[in-house]
Amino acid sequence: MRVWLTLRCRTMAPRLQLEKAAWRWVETVKPEEIRQEHIELAYRVNLPACKRGTCRRNCKGNPNCLVGIGEQAWLGDIDENAFHNIDDPNSERRDKNTFVGLTNLGATCYVNTFLQVWFHNLELRRSLYQCHNSRAEEHNAESEYEPQSICEHLQYLFALLHNSNRKYIDPTGLVKALGLDTGQQQDAQEFSKLFLSLLEDTLSKQKNPHLQNVIQRQFCGQFSYVTVCNECGRSSALPSRFYELELNIQGNKNLTECVTEFLKEEKLDGENRYFCESCQTKQCATRRIRLHSIPPTLNLQLMRFVFDRQTGHKKKLNTFISFPEQLDMGPFLEGKPDHKCVYELSAVLIHRGISAYSGHYIAHVKDARTGDWYKFNDEEIEKMEGKKLQLGTEEDIAETVKSQTRKPKCIKGYHCSRNAYMLVYKVQEEENTDHSLTNVEVPAFLQRLVDQDNHKFEEWCNEMADMRKQSVDKGKAKHEEVKELYELLPAKDGEPYEFIPLEWLKKWLEDSTATKEINNSLFLCCHGKLHPDRVADSKRVSLQAAQLLYERYGGGPRMDGSSLCRECVGQRCRVLRLKNQLNEDYKEVTNLVKRTLSGEGYWVGKASLRSWRQLALEQLEEDEHETKHSNGQTNGQGPHKEFGSELSEGNGDEMKTFNEDIVCCHGALTILETERKLVSSEVWTKLREYFPKAPEFTQIQESCQQCLTLEQEEKDNEAVSKMMALDQKNQLLNLFNEKNRPTLNKWPEETDVLYIVPLFFVDEWRKFIRRPTKSSPVSNVGNTLLLCPHGGFMFTYDSLINGDGQHVAVLWPSEWEVISRLFIVDQPISIHCFRETSLSDATTQYTTQPDICWECRESFLFQQQRDLREYTQATIYIRKVIEDQRMTKEAAPELNASSSETEEDKEEVPKVNGETDLDFSQSQDGAKRLKLSDDSTAASAPGTNVTKLGGIRRSTRHRKLRGEKALIVSANQTLKELKIQIMHAFSVAPFDQNLSIDGKSLTDDAATLGSLGIIPESIICLKADEPIADYAAMDDVYQVRMPEEGFKGTGLLGH
Repeated sequence: MRVWLTLRCRTMAPRLQLEKAAWRWVETVKPEEIRQEHIELAYRVNLPACKRGTCRRNCKGNPNCLVGIGEQAWLGDIDENAFHNIDDPNSERRDKNTFVGLTNLGATCYVNTFLQVWFHNLELRRSLYQCHNSRAEEHNAESEYEPQSICEHLQYLFALLHNSNRKYIDPTGLVKALGLDTGQQQDAQEFSKLFLSLLEDTLSKQKNPHLQNVIQRQFCGQFSYVTVCNECGRSSALPSRFYELELNIQGNKNLTECVTEFLKEEKLDGENRYFCESCQTKQCATRRIRLHSIPPTLNLQLMRFVFDRQTGHKKKLNTFISFPEQLDMGPFLEGKPDHKCVYELSAVLIHRGISAYSGHYIAHVKDARTGDWYKFNDEEIEKMEGKKLQLGTEEDIAETVKSQTRKPKCIKGYHCSRNAYMLVYKVQEEENTDHSLTNVEVPAFLQRLVDQDNHKFEEWCNEMADMRKQSVDKGKAKHEEVKELYELLPAKDGEPYEFIPLEWLKKWLEDSTATKEINNSLFLCCHGKLHPDRVADSKRVSLQAAQLLYERYGGGPRMDGSSLCRECVGQRCRVLRLKNQLNEDYKEVTNLVKRTLSGEGYWVGKASLRSWRQLALEQLEEDEHETKHSNGQTNGQGPHKEFGSELSEGNGDEMKTFNEDIVCCHGALTILETERKLVSSEVWTKLREYFPKAPEFTQIQESCQQCLTLEQEEKDNEAVSKMMALDQKNQLLNLFNEKNRPTLNKWPEETDVLYIVPLFFVDEWRKFIRRPTKSSPVSNVGNTLLLCPHGGFMFTYDSLINGDGQHVAVLWPSEWEVISRLFIVDQPISIHCFRETSLSDATTQYTTQPDICWECRESFLFQQQRDLREYTQATIYIRKVIEDQRMTKEAAPELNASSSETEEDKEEVPKVNGETDLDFSQSQDGAKRLKLSDDSTAASAPGTNVTKLGGIRRSTRHRKLRGEKALIVSANQTLKELKIQIMHAFSVAPFDQNLSIDGKSLTDDAATLGSLGIIPESIICLKADEPIADYAAMDDVYQVRMPEEGFKGTGLLGH
């Protein structure tokens, strides 16, 4: 019976077709007729093997196909690089006649660019090398050198950049010393200012006077603000130093226009008039900047990042600015015609990206010794050709921005960029200048540290090379092994064989490293043999090959020709035959059920009868699953359960077992006759073939006696509950209907005492009255939840009429008498009214029984006040003030769909399993006690506003007015962050917002909302100023009101 002879590898069927073909014989063979040839067909032992070149990929359905499992990589020529994943360590080595890069630690490219620019400032580098560093001079070469001060870090970093053998070095030490966040990109221009200021302060403490003012000598110039009174002509000058010139680029095309605008005359009139000392009054005046001296290194900041008042964030200006390679500052300098005024471009700092908050920073720097231009891009350094600055690639990055401007043509000697944000010019040296100034040598004490790091680098290179060699040697040995064993793998007809997992063979062929042992435990059936379904995931190999593999790699259990499981094949045969027979049996059972019953019958669940075909399919799948692999557990100890054990299981309404729908909780026949049907013994015999373990109930089987007894008891209890509910309703009719209720704020004249119970008790009681058969009767009044642990009352009369009254229900004395008789009361609570009348006045006093515990109440109020300032995700309301007038309460409120509620809406929402009431927790004595904390709110009907205890917030629902919006805030967020939220809600920039609460202005942007007294449900008034017309002035105002906080808490600000 060799059906496989018709199959050829060139027409190999897909895996599913192979699966069907392997079991096609079950149509004519019964389980008891199975022979060895049927078992071999199920395990596809005789399927023809595939030859190399005939299969594009491995045939997983054919255990004899050994093509496409990874052997291709070993049978041809082998590249040694395939034996390892270790890069050539020499790729980390510094190239000859080039500079050293800096590692980007995440978002520190802005730091790297400035470090490279400052490193190429030879005077600064030379001065840093001269700084006294006893720690480095006395360092023991056997230990790791760890700089401490900023100066020491920069000194060591410059020495490594100077003479390191590495292609790039790690600046982590300096970045950590500065306290910078490596994952957050910061303002590069701000970093430049702060770092130079910090370095200036550090160098000023050096003993060498030449080093104390090196920053001033290199970067510091002088100008003055000159103001001239238009009335008397008096001129006053305010001298100032600068380390960089901040040039506005908006509206300008070239650097000359930017500098001219920076120095242009400004009119002071109107509110900006100048107070003249001569006139002793405010006068119109003019003001301009006069440049007096320019430093050897001139830093020009192009103000590309400006504040956008529409979004409340900074944005990048993509304006093209042209700048020269030689800059003549003579026309801009006053009073010093003999001063050196010609400068040469030495560095261009580029920001690649369209956003002010993201992108990438690179630097183009000119080598002062050779005149060559280099591009510094973190670890990568590129030398420009022909000693020329080339910015073309960087300018292409921003082309995605939709811009109406095209790149202007640049004349010779000029460059044009819309990404350059800083230009560095150096004063042009005279031709007879001493060229020794361009030679900067690393001092001996620093060179020793560099040599120590270079030695470590060389050791690492040698170690990596050794690891590569070891991996290559192992790979070559593996190559020879694979070539030898792969030829032995195919099993010949009639010879002994074993099964090896396909995935293990692939791993063995793919990995150049050590292979794990062979693990066949996942392929075993519950009988401890090879499962038929796992044949597709295994390969049949020769006994000789299997023996060599197990000797070299170990593992098991081994699976040979005796591991073909007859039991699993027989079970699968039975299941497949029943599946084929199911449709015919379904039609036959359907017809038999319609016939009139005669003779003995059997009870069958109607739901089971409706879905028995689906249940049968699931049952057959389950039976088939019982023969699945047992995850290494043999002898029937696998994870599969007997089908009958699922009788008592099941989740929800899903039926697991046939006839389980007529089995009661006691395991007997259900008392609900409407859910079952009598069928003939012929029908039951057919069904039993598919459900041999289904519960069986004959026609004479009695229903469950326990269920009958419980049913009668339940009917009796419902009758009692209805009578109890009717009686309680009649005695407390007004309380149930909420009619003729006493109120505390308008004390009734006919009584001097009123009683109090928790509103929770009344709500639960009303639920029982409405649905006595669905709700449990209320048996006790838990008044202790309104008392403190000392037994004192927690509410005053004033707090009850001002909001806390929503937690309680007020009763007439007659009602209290009925409640005391019907229910168990743990502690009566009453309020007494004492009226005293005199000739001049009438006074009323109120007391409670038990007395108020003032200690607990004050403690509770204090705790609640504190908690109100520690909230998260709370709602506040921003009310915009129009024309300097507050919006009045007469303004129409916004429509709210939830403002009206039906009686059904007021019913308590059922709680999810395990959910507890938010305000009531079960105490040890069974009574519910009100939580004296602000963690939760009282249980209330959906749609109503809930008030916290203690009278802190009133119970009236907040109705939003026109022009008012709700914001979600937390107590620990700052006022500045709230202003950003308001800006997005009202389109009012932060500096145009005037906020107030209860007439008190809110001005401290750094203060938290909790410290400002802003609590949940607060109403903040917003008055918007007129927007500033001048865009540049607007940016200045924002910078004054909103100082840069990007480097707050870092070493750059002295922290």
